[in-house]
Amino acid sequence: MSGRTGVLLHPTALPGPGGCGTLGRQAHDWLSLLGRHGIGVWQLLPLAPPDGTGSPYSSPSGSALNPWLLDRERLLEQGFLDPAGGDGAAGEGPDAEVGERLDPALQDRRSQALGRALAQHWPRQSPQRQRALRRWCRQERFWLRDHCRYMVLRRQQDGRPWWQWPEPLARRWPGALRRFDREHRQELLAETVLQWLLQQEWQALRRHAEQEGVSLFGDLPFYVAHDSADVWSHPGLFSLAPRAGGLEEQSGVPPDYFSATGQLWGTPVYRWRRHLLTGFGWWLGRLRRQLELFDLLRLDHFRALEAYWSVPGEAATAQDGRWRSAPGHLLLSALWLRLALSGGLLGGRLPLVAEDLGVITPAVEALRDRHRLPGMKILQFAFDGNHDNPYLPANIHGSDWVVYTGTHDNATAVGWWQGLDGEVRQRVETVLGAGVNAPGWQLLELALSTPAELVVVPLQDLLELGDEARFNTPGTLGANWTWRLTRPLEQLDGPLKGYGELASRHSRSA
Repeated sequence: MSGRTGVLLHPTALPGPGGCGTLGRQAHDWLSLLGRHGIGVWQLLPLAPPDGTGSPYSSPSGSALNPWLLDRERLLEQGFLDPAGGDGAAGEGPDAEVGERLDPALQDRRSQALGRALAQHWPRQSPQRQRALRRWCRQERFWLRDHCRYMVLRRQQDGRPWWQWPEPLARRWPGALRRFDREHRQELLAETVLQWLLQQEWQALRRHAEQEGVSLFGDLPFYVAHDSADVWSHPGLFSLAPRAGGLEEQSGVPPDYFSATGQLWGTPVYRWRRHLLTGFGWWLGRLRRQLELFDLLRLDHFRALEAYWSVPGEAATAQDGRWRSAPGHLLLSALWLRLALSGGLLGGRLPLVAEDLGVITPAVEALRDRHRLPGMKILQFAFDGNHDNPYLPANIHGSDWVVYTGTHDNATAVGWWQGLDGEVRQRVETVLGAGVNAPGWQLLELALSTPAELVVVPLQDLLELGDEARFNTPGTLGANWTWRLTRPLEQLDGPLKGYGELASRHSRSA
């Protein structure tokens, strides 16, 4: 891994006009700040288009990029939009003041209007740009055409899931798709140009990150959404029932200490036998796409590569599921071989991090260790009073770990501390050897004291923000995924400088 220090911040939370952070000037300024203070890793959540709640973990299209992230001002500067013609989104407030919360419905309307404007202006683009778009479409044929079709169809069908579409479209009859392509050429062009321009902006950001010495650390959900271009375009690879839209088996986790009925996620599980028969072509294409975008990738729910909890499709809870084996070793071996041939390994290792939180079996640990993947440690989980707690800094041995103060799914460090009872607070202070007056920074110092090869802190903890800035509370609906940074980026110079100096002191004393 490049660099021992990282910050977790999703780009939608960056400040700036338009109601949502973008990949434009603010993102470049953020990278410059990280580079200036020697912070080597920027961790992001999935960059895919989010679902209706704003969650990037349940995307309608797992290989696409979120069109909310396009920077309208850069498009005007580069001549992709007509300044005199407007883009149809002005009424939605592209120059509005920074809001404390992102509005998913507003961002969807703005990105659709922007796509229409880009498509209308496209015939006036240079032949070089038009050729570049065609080349990119060929390069990304694994996912791009089906993504564009799916997004246009979804709007045409008033947001209904694909299994409720007319049968010729739901079942992808070739004649129906050809007719659809002819009749909706302009809308398909809009989606294609949006994705190409997002790719251009991301690649510019990636080049800047390389210049600053900052690695980009992405995140890949294990499962894909039932109502997604991925499942619609490859139905045979997923546990779909013969009845249109039904699930033969669905994902989840079994009952545990936290839930007597387990968790039911409602996404189809994989038909692993068919993935084996196709040489893991879909999985390798999916991973190739993500590793084009990122230097390092977290595999969410890694334990399902060894064995996954499979629940009957009609079940109302996860209680009646069963563990089923998965060919994770074969998949990771195939990926290693492909990256070894293409020069994509990271110091001889897969550029992956295993999300191995929760109750993990020796078999899952063996799979992780066999492929030399770092695991994860969350310090907020360390203080249950058990001396064998694997998240306690004293129990973190070796360097093959990424240690976090907390993640996007946790309370901020300030919110976490405020919610602790007196007994747990005493345990925290015992481990720290001091009273707590800055929980985020004190947890960060604990993380830096471990031998972990990478330490990641959410920006909210560096800024000592409370739970008003929490990014997600799992299992709830409401203001998740909508927090935005309202202070100017230049005001982050002090906290990031302090982080860099703290890491430097720990590095010298190690």
